[in-house]
Amino acid sequence: MRFLLPLLLASAAHAATWYVAPDGSDHARGDRPQPFATVQRAQAAASPGDTVILRGGTYAMQESMIARRERIWAYVTLLDKSGKPGKPITYRAETGEQPVFDLSAVKPAGLRVHAFEVKGSHLVLQGISVTGVQVTAAHHTQSICFSNTGSHNRYERLRMHDGMGIGFYLSRGSNNLVLNCDAWNNYDPVSEGGRGGNVDGFGGHPNRGDTGNVFRGCRAWFNSDDGFDCISAWESIRFENCWAWQNGKSPDGKSLGDGNGFKIGGFGLEAKRGLPDPMPRHTVIRCVAASNKANGFYANHHPGGSNWIHNSAYANRTNFNFLGRDFSTHTGVPGSGHIIRNNIGFGSRNELAQLDREKCQLAGNIFGERLETKDFLSLDVSLLAAPRQKDGSLPHIDFMRPAPKGKMVDAGEKGAEPFNGKAPDAGAIESGST
Repeated sequence: MRFLLPLLLASAAHAATWYVAPDGSDHARGDRPQPFATVQRAQAAASPGDTVILRGGTYAMQESMIARRERIWAYVTLLDKSGKPGKPITYRAETGEQPVFDLSAVKPAGLRVHAFEVKGSHLVLQGISVTGVQVTAAHHTQSICFSNTGSHNRYERLRMHDGMGIGFYLSRGSNNLVLNCDAWNNYDPVSEGGRGGNVDGFGGHPNRGDTGNVFRGCRAWFNSDDGFDCISAWESIRFENCWAWQNGKSPDGKSLGDGNGFKIGGFGLEAKRGLPDPMPRHTVIRCVAASNKANGFYANHHPGGSNWIHNSAYANRTNFNFLGRDFSTHTGVPGSGHIIRNNIGFGSRNELAQLDREKCQLAGNIFGERLETKDFLSLDVSLLAAPRQKDGSLPHIDFMRPAPKGKMVDAGEKGAEPFNGKAPDAGAIESGST
């Protein structure tokens, strides 16, 4: 893209700050009085160590703003310039303001829309909202709010909602952190009969060698497929302090896609690419899954074990399903090799399914039969959608929090995780924690 005005050059000794605003101009200076109009223009100006501040308001994106059309994709904003170690390029919301990128008018025929395609590395994205992402093709397809293929990136306090696309999708890259982000009310009514089976809140599908990716403090609800999905991930992923509820459903109660809270691992039934060796071992720790259409926590035919530590499940069709797969016979088998410690499940007719207990390590778990409503301060699922704290962290709520004399208190087995009292509490929420 060419610009009529030359780029402002930052001082070699000091990082520069650039501004973008809905009423800006890409022919402006890019400072606070005369901001740019697009993030794409700001990227052209920015250098490693610089900060791009996004002013609040609605950015009404148009098809003319698509940065690149490539094969089946339309990258609306393409971040392909990298920062450097210790000098990231930061794209963040102005303090106290909310920039909202509305993609409802971006409908390139037959192309997958990526609102933000992040190919660069050493980048930080903070406080950005994306809504209205569209799907235009009727065949198997998907659109995405934020798509990552870079490394050493940090995504914080992103809001992805009320569109047809996946919230956040990682297909390549190492050492990326997705922190305190929310994805909700995303449903594709266009492709494959309108079931919405490709629209997850968060997808983690790294390639071979793409290690160190973490999802922490994220929430997913009312997404038409799964809350969190890492099918066909070739490297291990960590999910920590994340919440998933009401996935696979619409807010008006319509049944939509698969509807798992956490779909952890697994590979296509034929495994056309072969299978990783060693098999990735994912970690799900202190996460909550409630009222999802299908499973709260699901091993999804994974042919190896994962770590399930201090998680809480409530009122899912099945709270914990550890279904594995024998690829030599192409059949489903009870899951093996799992470490399952200090989890709780309550409120489901099927608390625990498809587990080979003799081939797993279980300790400190309470699955349904011993628990009562009085063991919890609250079982009101709607509390999970409470506003986040000022720093972006999860809200302090009573949902599934142990009552002072509840059966979960001090009922867990000691591991590496910190705890209060004589022993760890079973479940995701430690009594006395904030």
